[in-house]
Amino acid sequence: MNEQNREPKEKQNKKMLYGILAMILLIFAIVITAVFINSNQTKKNNEIAYTDLIKQIEEGLVEKIEMTVGSTAVKVKLKDVEEEKAGIVPNTQAFIELIQQKTLEGNNIELIQKKQNIALTIFQNLFGLIPTIMMVVLFVLIYRMQGLGDKGKVYDAETSKSKIKFDDVAGLDEEKQEMLEIVDFLKEPKKFTEMGAKVPRGVLLCGNPGTGKTLIAKAIAGEANVPFISMSGSEFIEMFAGLGASRVRRLFEKAKKIAPCIIFIDEIDAIGSRRTSGSGAETENNQTLNQLLVEMDGFDTEETIIVLAATNRPEMLDKALLRPGRFDRQINIALPDMHGREEILKIHAKGKKFAEDVNLNDIAGDTAGFTGAELANILNEAAIIATIEKHEAITHDDIEKAVKKVTVGLERQSRVVPERDKKLTAYHEAGHAIVSSQLETQKDIKEVSIIPRGIAGGYTMYKTNEDKYYISKTEMEEKLIALLGGRAAEKIVLNDISTGASNDLEVATQIAKDMIIKYGMSDNIGPISINTDKDPYELQLLGEKFGDAIGAEVKIMLENSYLQAQTILANNMNQLNKVAQTLMQKEVISAEEFQELIR
Repeated sequence: MNEQNREPKEKQNKKMLYGILAMILLIFAIVITAVFINSNQTKKNNEIAYTDLIKQIEEGLVEKIEMTVGSTAVKVKLKDVEEEKAGIVPNTQAFIELIQQKTLEGNNIELIQKKQNIALTIFQNLFGLIPTIMMVVLFVLIYRMQGLGDKGKVYDAETSKSKIKFDDVAGLDEEKQEMLEIVDFLKEPKKFTEMGAKVPRGVLLCGNPGTGKTLIAKAIAGEANVPFISMSGSEFIEMFAGLGASRVRRLFEKAKKIAPCIIFIDEIDAIGSRRTSGSGAETENNQTLNQLLVEMDGFDTEETIIVLAATNRPEMLDKALLRPGRFDRQINIALPDMHGREEILKIHAKGKKFAEDVNLNDIAGDTAGFTGAELANILNEAAIIATIEKHEAITHDDIEKAVKKVTVGLERQSRVVPERDKKLTAYHEAGHAIVSSQLETQKDIKEVSIIPRGIAGGYTMYKTNEDKYYISKTEMEEKLIALLGGRAAEKIVLNDISTGASNDLEVATQIAKDMIIKYGMSDNIGPISINTDKDPYELQLLGEKFGDAIGAEVKIMLENSYLQAQTILANNMNQLNKVAQTLMQKEVISAEEFQELIR
């Protein structure tokens, strides 16, 4: 069944659920209204006890009695009393006979017998059935939810409109070559089984968000021309116990019916995280994961079903899920290099108009560290900016604005900045720029601005024209100095510090911690690596003294960097003042202007 045929059925199921819920609310509203009306009618009248009523009848003080057939409630009108009384009689027939007898004896009492209100009687009976109705509705809801558990979207190989091929995937040449083997397995499984090879059970795609994990999974299905069942890890999680495991079973049952096919589970860490001995929701997650493990082990040899999964947190996954026989292969989807970025930009440039001053190679060279999704977003934002500015085509300036918008945030020209804050921001950003320019390993300055963008009061942009695969200790140490250059400038010039350096301090502290406990770059602590993502208690197991030593080392590292930043600025006060004053006048300084100021 393709996606187009499946969607109406799922919508019908959802409408049925909404109808049931609406029915429950309607029943509640009707019953509550009936009870409210009935109670109001009773409360409007004064009550009279049965014994008092008989006494009043015996004494001839009752003028009129009103009754409803089938009801024990009565309304009594006493002589010389305007308000009616309300009462309850234990036996209506005996009470009527008593009234008739008194009338024969000369005690004239007007007896009015009304017909029963059928609607009100039905409502009263329904009120007693509410618990039963609620139980039935609850069971129906659970049953229908299990029916809706089959959430996997099927993209049929022949009818799917989203036909993606390897040509639509750029910047992942080695990864595509690895995936071609999977395509061959799906196209010609007999060729491998005759040789004695087993079809891989699963392939785990790891990488940062936006690197193209989902895209390459769809490309495999498109190249192999087989159905593609897509489901997110979070779709397995439900509030009702057992539904997650049920959905796993239904997913694999569907796959077996349409094999050969691909099952793609995005963000698998939502259900594949390490099992615990906890209770409640954790137990439900454990059951879902256990069912997934069983299903991946239970493939028949004749079934060509490959499970593709994507995650950006492979360290969170259960070891049983990663063993051979389940996810046989793990492929890391890395950030694209310069050539890859250019190829990605070419794909996303299709259908867009560009001016002559736009060079995709230059953009690729200036966006080191960007993911494929970020590059696509930049070109899309550039097209939007060009449209708003009423340009005939996307210009280089439009792309530069898009890069700033994506990386730093939306420009806030309308924000009124007090003169003191403007001066503080100017010296803060000038401090970053001057300190960075004096450090050999730091990137060249691209632009310095004190125009607020996003949550930042200003920013210093660096040229990102070099792909880095390793970072040296010296480079990380100098990065700490550059980060603390803004705070150092505030201290030296204004003899005060502000909250503007909060993000700088956060990043610097994380770098210092990584240098010590992740990369083993501390001479005092030694060559040791502690991964708290895999084991949150690993640091605690080493003892309190060890943790104290790490904390002291981080403090020393940051204090030394802060002092070095102050020393650099003290030796370059003339350049610092020039850059800060120019910023206060122009608000933005380009790379060429910055070099001229510090020359």
